[in-house]
Order: sequence, then C-alpha cells, then structure tokens
Amino acid sequence: MRFLLDDEQREFARSLDALLTAADTPAVVRGWASGDHGPGLALWRRLADAGVFALAVPEAYGGVGPLPVETAVAFVELGRHGVPGPLVESVAAGVLLGGVGGPAAKEWLPGIASGTAVVSLALEGYGPYALDADVADAVLTVTGDELRLTRGAGGATGPGVPTGPGVPTGPGGSTGRPAPTGPGAPTVSVDPARRLFRPEPGGEVVAAGPGVREAARAAGTWATFATAAQALGCGEALLRATVAYVKQRTQFCVPVGSFQAVKHRLADTLLGLEFARPLLYGAAVELADGAPGAGAAVAAAKVAAGEAGYAAARTALQLHGAVGYTEELDLAWWLRRARPLRDAWGTPSACRARVLAG
Repeated sequence: MRFLLDDEQREFARSLDALLTAADTPAVVRGWASGDHGPGLALWRRLADAGVFALAVPEAYGGVGPLPVETAVAFVELGRHGVPGPLVESVAAGVLLGGVGGPAAKEWLPGIASGTAVVSLALEGYGPYALDADVADAVLTVTGDELRLTRGAGGATGPGVPTGPGVPTGPGGSTGRPAPTGPGAPTVSVDPARRLFRPEPGGEVVAAGPGVREAARAAGTWATFATAAQALGCGEALLRATVAYVKQRTQFCVPVGSFQAVKHRLADTLLGLEFARPLLYGAAVELADGAPGAGAAVAAAKVAAGEAGYAAARTALQLHGAVGYTEELDLAWWLRRARPLRDAWGTPSACRARVLAG
C-alpha cells in the first residue's frame, strides 16, 4: 500500500497553501464569524476554481471524483488555514446526491462542483445541526429513506433554475418551486465561525427509497473522513504556531523552547499528529478501493486526527500562556476550532464503537 503522495498531489497541496496564504484567511474567518460572508464566499469560488469541490462529484455531473486521496490533501490544507463554511457538508452532499442520482443530482451536482452552489447537510446519527445554513443555497436532510431539500437564503432560484424575461412564473413572480425559507437563529458554538442551525421542518422530498439510506451512509463516511483531514490540518497549524512562539519567547534570558519540559510537550504533540497522518491516508486508499472495511478505517482516522488536533490545541494554549486565548491573536480561532472538529461528524466514542464493530 502506497502512503506517499505523488508529485501531482504534492503540487496540489502547495498550490492550495499558496492560494490560502494570499487570501488572508484569519481576516476571512473573523468576517464570517461576524456575519460578513462576502470574503468567505469569494474564497469559496477560488477554491472551486482550484477543483476542491469537484473531488467528490462524479464525472457524469461535472466533477472529477470520487478522489479520496486528493480530498484528504485538500482538507488538510483547508484545516491548516482555518477556512470557514460548510466545506465538509458540500463535499458530503456531492457524495449523497451522486449516490441517489435523479433530477436533484442533475440540478445541484454541477453547481457544487463549480462552486456556484453552497450546500449544507444534516444526517441522522450525526447531530441535529446543519452548518452555516444561513449561507447555503440548499440544505439537505435525510430521515429514514427520505431525502429532503430546503432552499436557503442563497437559493431563491438555485443552480439550473431559469429566471429572467419570458420565464413562466407562479403567483408573486415565483418560478413554481418552493420558496426559500430562513434557517432561524443559530445555536451558540464554541467556534463563532461555525454557525449551527437546526434545519427547518418539511422541505421538498427529492428522493426516497432504500437507495437514499445507502447513499446517506456513504455521505456520512465521507463527511467523517473530510473532518478528520481538517482536524489534522488544524493541529498542524497550532503546532507550527506554538513552535515559532517558544523560539522567540524568553525566560531567564533564554528561549522557553529550550526547556526540556516544553520540548517534550511539543514532541508528544508532533507524535500524535504524525501517527494520525498514515491512518488518514490509509483510510483514503480504502475509500478509493471501495474496501469493505473503509468505514472502520475512516473512523479510526477520525479518532486519531481529532484527538491529536485537540491535544495540539491544549499544548498551544498552555505554551502561549494567557495571550493564547485572546481574540486579538489569530491563534485563538484555531484553538476554538479544534474541539468542534474532534466531535463533528463522529464523536470519539462513536468512532471507536465503529472501529470495534469492524
């Protein structure tokens, strides 16, 4: 089994790193948390141009996927730079709609792949919230064997819906489709840039039957997988920032990074992240091969990456001292994200149970 990335995959990672570094993502995160989604949506479109959202969309619908290894590469970088928005949910929605097929897939998958449609998702067994539903063009929910779609604030028309002169409309100038509804008030999150909404009841049933349940299972696995990659990237960013800080912070006229206790703490953090990395890419290989144990492999990767990322946050907070949790320091946004990523799309206990179940 090959765990080393090839030249093209490494170049993809470098290009995303350069794109996100130039985008000033800390400012984007601050704006997203305050309700200013403009810079975040502009970055979303640039990520789509780089091919990020096409990675899980089948070629028949304008994507290039499914490509799990490249998805892991992309989401590690997204996590490292702290990019906000329903990134995981849009990728998982691509898997869900690709598995279900039909008119909904034809309408929404090309938009997901091209970045013109922002989609959030809520699945049974993964919590009641849809991330950033106030920004989404559509929110997908699966209950039992039913897939429902609610058009969001950005989805008055949706991808592929004709508008303009000469287009037949219903009462009030509608296109004959269900009118979009607001998601209500967000639930307070540890990370202000992760805005959690309970999906509105109802919605349009766009697919039903046993195939929906199977597609939802695959989508949940991909969401867990992408979140594991984000957690690993978040942990790497926290470790990198902490190493840089202890090199310049002095005590007794020497850098605090020279103290043995600090070195050991950083080494333990690095080991946790490096042990999680092969689990993540091993899970990617199993997903790509369609192996029967892919779900358990993804769960193992999520446990390792989530716990390693959260441990990196605890290390960063301790070694930065009181300055670590101040909002003026960009690091605070990564500190707040590590814990939600550990628990999102599969808590540690749920993922351990999945591993034990095989």
